[in-house]
Amino acid sequence: MNRREFLKITAVLVGAVTMNTCSELENLPEEELPVNIADENETIIVVGAGIAGLGAAQILKKWSYKVILLEARSRVGGRIWTSRKWDDAPLDMGASWIHGVSGNPIAELAKEHQIKTVETDYENHWIYKADGSELTNAEYDDLEEYESTIEKYIADAIKELDDDVSLKTIIDAALAEEGVSAKEKQIILYLLNTIIEHEYAADISELSLFAFDEGKEYGGEDVIFPEGYDQIIEILAEGLDIRLDAIVQHIEYEDTGVRIHTNKGIYEGDRAVITLPLGVLKKGNVQFSPALPSEKQDAIQSLGMGLLDKLYLHFPSIFWEKEAALLGHLGENKGEWAEWLNIAHYTNEPILLGFNAATFAREVEGWSDQEIVDSAMATLRNIFGTNIPDPLDWQITRWADDPFSWGSYSYLAPGTSSKTLKELAKSVDSKLFFAGEATSSDYQSTVHGAYLSGIRAAEEIWDI
Repeated sequence: MNRREFLKITAVLVGAVTMNTCSELENLPEEELPVNIADENETIIVVGAGIAGLGAAQILKKWSYKVILLEARSRVGGRIWTSRKWDDAPLDMGASWIHGVSGNPIAELAKEHQIKTVETDYENHWIYKADGSELTNAEYDDLEEYESTIEKYIADAIKELDDDVSLKTIIDAALAEEGVSAKEKQIILYLLNTIIEHEYAADISELSLFAFDEGKEYGGEDVIFPEGYDQIIEILAEGLDIRLDAIVQHIEYEDTGVRIHTNKGIYEGDRAVITLPLGVLKKGNVQFSPALPSEKQDAIQSLGMGLLDKLYLHFPSIFWEKEAALLGHLGENKGEWAEWLNIAHYTNEPILLGFNAATFAREVEGWSDQEIVDSAMATLRNIFGTNIPDPLDWQITRWADDPFSWGSYSYLAPGTSSKTLKELAKSVDSKLFFAGEATSSDYQSTVHGAYLSGIRAAEEIWDI
């Protein structure tokens, strides 16, 4: 099943949930969007050349605006980053999936440009116990029952409670009330980690009970790009004026226009599209003059910036079951190397991708590369035996330590909702227009959400 469809319950149960509908322009195929409509040759500065900035820039350019993109990194794409360090295997270090292909604009781009995608079959998930043995058929059935029980308990808690709390609060209450065994608790924590914490890049102690899964979903399967997500970025970056290594430090806006101060000088324009990741906005390293409205500052501070890190291990040969799409490990400690994507299943290359989220991911980021690899290998040797080979090489992400993102993607913390995302998305004085996944109340924390937010920002400029 589509992992992002597992716990879509709050939209049904919470009357206060409100979601944006896609704008008229967001629903139009690109070839049907208006062209050459700008009344004058305005200059728009787009801060950030991730997919939100690229999406906005392409539309604005089509409408005859002069567009300059300022990108702090030495590459485009932002949190879409395909490493080509290994000649035989492009690896997506940031975003990996298109979540739901039916009607998804990213899927449409891939199809239009004949970019290969491969479905992820989440049911083809081989899970191993702490002693290294695989779950029995009966135990797999039990796992599905636990999933249903968790979903029901969360739904019941939403109906019964008046005030928002963290997911952990109600999970702890459930565990205490039911008096579960150590084995049952291990299974429940595994499910919470792999299905919720990995999906939302946050610990259950950080996620809002009422709102953590708000939003819409595209139907259909989830797919990955065997040859890299950057193929989409290359398409969207084509023909744009992108200034790389331009680190924005200060953004001034007034009636006459905007002035963007960078390490490479000052850029002036009539308006600006701001696609800075939520983590960067929370750090406050980019100054705004005048200061952003208090409501927007409150939204920035109350939303959470999550963390999902990756470890790719390249082995001399495949020693695991190539047939499996994903591998799971029911370890003693929640969240420690619990889920692996089997790259060999998709590309025939002897590569495994291990995920860590939230609390454990933040801990791991402080370790050396060798310490991270040794920890991961201890889990793999627990499953597959002590005689498995050492990896030939590895690649590791540390998104929480990335100065141009300070995290992976946003999440809804207790007390926030889609309304908070909408507040972050609001334009300021018809000069600053905000885009990025954290501004998408429909498709938060997704690539398509970021892309559509860029189109929405462009439309707001057009509407002035």
